[in-house]
Amino acid sequence: MKASVIREMTTQEISDQVAEEKINYDKLRMAHHISPLENPVELKEKRKLIARLSTELRARTEESAS
Repeated sequence: MKASVIREMTTQEISDQVAEEKINYDKLRMAHHISPLENPVELKEKRKLIARLSTELRARTEESAS
C-alpha cells in the first residue's frame, strides 16, 4: 500500500487497518515459526506497512492536537 493511498484513507479506516494488519502479521509470524514461509520477505513487508499506517495515524493525531 502506497503512502498516497494511506493519506486518502480516513483516520478510522487507518486505525482499523493497523489493528487488522497486526493480527495478520502475528498469524504470519506464527506460521513461519511452525514451518518456514515460502516467501519470508512478506514479514518485512507487513512490518513496513504497519509502520507506514502508524506513522500517518500519529501525524494526524498530533495535527489535530495542535
